[in-house]
Amino acid sequence: DEQAIGVADGVGGWADVGINAGLYAQELISNSVKAIQEEPKGSFNPVRVLEKAHSNTKAKGSSTACIIALTDEALNAINLGDSGFIVIRGGSIVFKSPVKQHGFNFPYQLESGNAGDHPSSAEVFTVPVAPGDVIVAGTDGLFDNLYNNDIIAVVVSAIRAKLEPQVTAQKIAALARQQALDKKRQSPFAAAAQEAGYRFYGGKLDDITVVVSYIS
Repeated sequence: DEQAIGVADGVGGWADVGINAGLYAQELISNSVKAIQEEPKGSFNPVRVLEKAHSNTKAKGSSTACIIALTDEALNAINLGDSGFIVIRGGSIVFKSPVKQHGFNFPYQLESGNAGDHPSSAEVFTVPVAPGDVIVAGTDGLFDNLYNNDIIAVVVSAIRAKLEPQVTAQKIAALARQQALDKKRQSPFAAAAQEAGYRFYGGKLDDITVVVSYIS
């Protein structure tokens, strides 16, 4: 009802100290939904939403966050870390949110309490959209394994086949998982790792979340 979508990706390192990394991300998103519902009618302030969600999230852990709302023919979005979104129009990408990281494979992240990065470090975007545009939001498990052209190819064939957004998201996620398991194919993550001086080949096994939305 609120014309909003979001993804959050719990930081897996917490597993080393016996904490389920998913719980913080789930609570953060659930609090984001509440914060969006509390926004004044016809208004969406992404910073206020994320700040409120962050301050109300009490689970141990940390997470990236990306929240996108449609208001008056434009997307209002906020992104912290290496989750993100792309806008596809007529078979090409017209917008891609940049990754925010402190260093290779060390994304900005929200954490319970005062540790971690603050929502004010997030980047805010206003992206004009038009009917027919497709928004693909995802965690780094998507963008580390698929190049832009891989995602575009799935979206273009899905639109031709008149597939629902849910089915399109499942197809993109399935392809990302297939590439994550491929040890021979060069992936965006492997390219970034090599650039940072690491010896790494193939896909990157990771949690993969994909949310697809059509602008009608």
